[in-house]
Formats: sequence, C-alpha cells, structure tokens
Amino acid sequence: MISEFSDIPISHDEYLDIRRFLYNISGIELGVRKQSLVTSRLRKRLRHHNLHSYTDYLSLIEDITNNDERQTAINLLTTNETNFFREINHFLFLREKIFPFFSKNGPCRIWSAAASSGEEAYSIAMEMAEYFNKDSWEVFGSDISTKVLKKACSATYVCDRKKNIPEYYLKKYCLRGIDEYEGSFLIDCLIRKNVFFQQINLVDSLPNIGSFDVIFLRNILIYFDETTKKNIVGRVYKKLKSGGYLFVGHSESITNLHRKMQIVKPSIYRKL
Repeated sequence: MISEFSDIPISHDEYLDIRRFLYNISGIELGVRKQSLVTSRLRKRLRHHNLHSYTDYLSLIEDITNNDERQTAINLLTTNETNFFREINHFLFLREKIFPFFSKNGPCRIWSAAASSGEEAYSIAMEMAEYFNKDSWEVFGSDISTKVLKKACSATYVCDRKKNIPEYYLKKYCLRGIDEYEGSFLIDCLIRKNVFFQQINLVDSLPNIGSFDVIFLRNILIYFDETTKKNIVGRVYKKLKSGGYLFVGHSESITNLHRKMQIVKPSIYRKL
C-alpha cells in the first residue's frame, strides 16, 4: 500500500491549483520549481486520507468544514527558516540605537511578525531583558503556522540551534536539558513570562493586538507579490507607534511600498 501511494504523480494543473489555494489563503507565491517539494510534503496526507490524487486532496482542504486539515496543509506548505540572532546587526541597532531612548522602566513592546518557531522572538527578549527592568517589556510573536507556534511556545530547542546565541546570554537565559531532554536546551522562565505567541495570517485584517514600538517583519516579504507586500506593510504600519521602527530582512526593501516610512539604513525604517 505504501509503495502505491508513494508514486502518486501530480499534474501541472494540480500543482497550479495548489499554488492558487496557498496564494488565496496566505498570499504566499509558490515558485514554479517547488512542485517536487509540494508533492513530498503532501504525499503522506493523501495516504492518511486514502486519496489517490492531489485533486481529491485539494477538494478536501478547500472544504471550509475541514479546518484542521486545511491548517495541516498550510503548516506543510509554508517555509519556516529561522535562527537565533539572525542578521546580528539588527540586534546591535536595537541595543545601541533604540533602547537608549527608552526608560528602563518601559513600557516597550516588540512584535516578531513572522516568528516561526520562536528563535527571533526569544533573541529579542534576551536583549530586552538585559536593558529593561522586570515586567516593563513584552515580545509578541505571530505566525500563520500552528506547527511552528507550538514549537515556539515550548521554548525547547536542540543544542545545535544555540550556536549563534552569545555565550553570556546562553549561560544566563538558557537551561541545559537533562534526562529525556538531553541534547536540548530550554529558554528560562525569566524570558518566557514576557513572551507571547498567537496565530496571525498577515494577509487578513489584523486582530486587536495593540500597538508596538518596534516590529520585526523579516524574511517574509520575499514570498509575496508586490500587491500583497504593500497590503501587509500597510496593515503592519498601523500597528507601529509614531516614531517606531520596522525591521525587514537584509534582502528586502519597503521603500516603494509605503511613503510614510523613512529609511534609517538598509532594512531598517522609522514611522514618520
């Protein structure tokens, strides 16, 4: 039975339909070269439901009554690449150029808008815990994928993930796993108590999450077309306080997407 399902081919039209499904629900553009990746990720779901074509699976996830399977498909089709202290210059700018303008008593709120499995949010939190006094700061993380958010909430990572964490932070804010957690580390509760996660689809109207002093919208815009990028930046802009900062990935730019964002340096913008 396994060999029969493992060889299910996907037609060109079926792949186009899956690309359309993901775009309509998340705004993400799957490239023309992602067909083999899509089939490898969805094949087990066909087997699980005893389906014999990707058309049948598409019918299943397009049915709004099958929300759990739809979310499973989204989790499988979205890319969630991240690391602790990724693009370190952003964290240096946060520490040296932004935090000194705040009282150590805060309050200060930062949103990690494409939080993935939480590494970015906890990296920000370590920086904030060093500068701000207890309970005067907050990091809010969001993602469309419930799978990675579950990982983020667990705050547990394999030891290979710690290589970019500064040694001082590693000793102060990370706990080494023992027994069944051997080979892993846990983010300390000193950090976790001020970090919150929620599922958010950036292409939809944003929920009532308040306003933020800094927003990290990094390495996510590259997956959208120009119209979707502009709409997302517009939504995020409304959640940014006047004078607040927006960070995007080093390979991204929003210069032509919003006229009320002033470029401070490449990939860092300030709300006018």
